[in-house]
Amino acid sequence: MLTSMVVGFWACKQPKYPGPLTAQESIEAMKVHPDFEVQIFATEPLVKDPVAMTFDEKGNAYVVEMADYPFSDMEPNPPGKGNGRIVYLKDNDKDGVADESIVFIEGISEMTSVMPWKNGLLVTAAPDIFYLEDTDGDGKSDHKEVLYTGFFTNNSEAQITNLTFAIDNWIYASNHGQAGEVTSTRQPDAPALSVGGADFRFRLDRELFETETSPAQFGQTLNDWGHRFMTQNTLHIQQAVMPGRYMRRHAFLPSLKGVENISDHELRMYQETPAPYWRAERSRRRQEQYDAQGKGQVEHAEGHFTGASGGTVYGGDAFPEGFYGNVFTGEVAGNLVHQDVLTSHKTSPKYIASRAAEEKESEFISSTDSWFRPTSFAVGPDGNLYMVDMYRQHIETPMSIPEDLAAEMDYKQGMDMGRIYRIVPKKKKSLDTSISSKAQKTNADYVKLLSHESQWWRLQAQRKLVESQDKSVIPSLIDLFNQSSDARFRLHALYTLDGLGALNNELVKKAVVDPHAGVREHAAILSERFPENKQLLVQLIDDQSPRVAFQATLSLGQFNDAMVTDQLAKVAERNVSDPWFRMAVLSANNGASADLLDALRKKNTFFATFSDDKGAFIKDFAFAITRKDQGADKLIKDLDAIAKEKGEQKWVMSAIEGVSKASGDKGVKNQNFKAALKSVMESSADDSVKTKISQLLKI
Repeated sequence: MLTSMVVGFWACKQPKYPGPLTAQESIEAMKVHPDFEVQIFATEPLVKDPVAMTFDEKGNAYVVEMADYPFSDMEPNPPGKGNGRIVYLKDNDKDGVADESIVFIEGISEMTSVMPWKNGLLVTAAPDIFYLEDTDGDGKSDHKEVLYTGFFTNNSEAQITNLTFAIDNWIYASNHGQAGEVTSTRQPDAPALSVGGADFRFRLDRELFETETSPAQFGQTLNDWGHRFMTQNTLHIQQAVMPGRYMRRHAFLPSLKGVENISDHELRMYQETPAPYWRAERSRRRQEQYDAQGKGQVEHAEGHFTGASGGTVYGGDAFPEGFYGNVFTGEVAGNLVHQDVLTSHKTSPKYIASRAAEEKESEFISSTDSWFRPTSFAVGPDGNLYMVDMYRQHIETPMSIPEDLAAEMDYKQGMDMGRIYRIVPKKKKSLDTSISSKAQKTNADYVKLLSHESQWWRLQAQRKLVESQDKSVIPSLIDLFNQSSDARFRLHALYTLDGLGALNNELVKKAVVDPHAGVREHAAILSERFPENKQLLVQLIDDQSPRVAFQATLSLGQFNDAMVTDQLAKVAERNVSDPWFRMAVLSANNGASADLLDALRKKNTFFATFSDDKGAFIKDFAFAITRKDQGADKLIKDLDAIAKEKGEQKWVMSAIEGVSKASGDKGVKNQNFKAALKSVMESSADDSVKTKISQLLKI
């Protein structure tokens, strides 16, 4: 009895949550891929509460600190007020470790990401995206210009963030689909842009801004070919397969979901830390509820992605072969870093994200330190991967935790801490730094850097050349496009020429027949500007690369003549088994028209046999035609005739399902369409057809 009392006494005295480790101790608590090591780049007090970082073209490191998290969720700061900072880190003795921190800007709440632009930085801080500049050279910002405003301000885990300059000269930002009416301060007469259900992209060189495919949360990255990947808590890697501009061509698509979870290994992760007390207790309570309700649902307290963050394509030149193009994602709840290897799907315009061969039951980095919170990453000028560790005892917002458990948690633990680590290979490469190490670079230097092995340097060089608008480099860029043996370098040259206003159709035509699929894909995009290239797009829809054929289909849909309709019908027939190709066809104005059905009937092969994929296409096609309210009566008559001719009622049933989905509770209102449906119902020998139509007509 006495023994049990003593054990109980000490159990009560033990803390529910462990304390912090030093930065070096935290490294020692990490289990790292055997070919790599983790080094300290900066630690407290130089950085506190870091969530994101960037390097400019001079190699200067800027870090976003989010000291208000998570209290801004509970008691939002007034606009322009807060404890957030951006610090500029300096390595004065050049030993690879930061030894000085200068506050670039402070007193702003909700800063979440930063990107170099011209002589300063672009910053996201809801409700704004603004530009900061140090005009007097003291390392501190003395100029601020709000560029866009109107973004969602509640819940700091779902605000505008992830500024990323891409190869197409657009800057992408994650909005997580949150509602907002966004305006440009440089274009005060432009109408507000509704961003609900979308992400955001803009071009400051041309004063353009528009919505983009969502929902990226805290983590967005693009590979060499401009393919965009996003992180969203449990979904650690999704791909934006369908660009938003094509989904906006008309308002009749049955779905506006342009992303797909491309992971082939779902939610399982291999963490070294046990679930914290609050999560284990919350999971226990939820499981009791599920069991009592007989749901058969399992609530996982650990070992499954719940806090994926900061997914980043590694595009540096320092890592060994096989790591370039892989995506590294932090898991702040699981205290680990996950690696995904991307491979192109053989028949669909998407990737497959797989675990590395040596990480089937492990992670790239896993830690026993429960304070380790890898929120984001940045590839540096040295080609290594920098890892931002917010280092907090608790990282989850109190809004997701039961009140009695949250009351026991001290959210201030770790607010004075934070680390940035450098992930480096144990076997060092010999890298050519003859140009990249120059303190002052000319535009001629930047042209040469477009051929750098590191994607980071190529993007910096492209950005600086576009910012400069120096036309004297155009001949050198044309030579690079014509002569480089590396498709990546050719594509950078092409888009730098575009950014300088020097793109012409001769260059685009040459890109159409480029030996690399990535260049041909962008040639399809750029051909949209040249109507004379329609026939070239027709050639590309037959491309062996699914991504090229998909993009050519999207680009061809920008045009509206009969030839386009015939080609879209060919794509629909050939690629009907892939939902992305089906969506590409329907996204075109000609694809969502009765003429497409006529084109499919002329071919006399699409309707030869029924399949579930064809039924799915007809259902979505009928949805679009019904919503468009043009030709729906002809559609239902034609499909009824096909169903009777082929002895397969699934053709007409698929169409009726699409009509039903499009009509909703209001039912069919168009009188001609109602008459056509009634005629089909009366002549049908299939009771399911009769029942479904009677429900539509509310008979």
